[in-house]
Amino acid sequence: MVGRFFADARQRDKTYYGVTNERVIIVSGILSRKVKSLNLRTLTDVSLDEKSDGSGTITFGAANPMSWWSGGVSFPGWGQSSTPGFELIREAKKVYEIIRNAQRQSAQGEA
Repeated sequence: MVGRFFADARQRDKTYYGVTNERVIIVSGILSRKVKSLNLRTLTDVSLDEKSDGSGTITFGAANPMSWWSGGVSFPGWGQSSTPGFELIREAKKVYEIIRNAQRQSAQGEA
């Protein structure tokens, strides 16, 4: 039971997030690399869950109805049950604003 927390910490240590003018990107994996790339134009639900210290999680898409059970955290080996997101990042509101601004600029470029 305790081992999953060490595995989760190791997984987070090997996870990288990025924002471009068209996409949000999540690169993760301990033994192999997994890349999740989401188009800013098609993201309909971007949510911010901010803690008092300014850290937080930004999720992309509708929340999984079962995420309350794990606190919204996916544990290694539990599959893709959680909504994609930038988990436990510093300055979460600042990153959220960067994403929202990139979405607005992407939509303006489309018009």
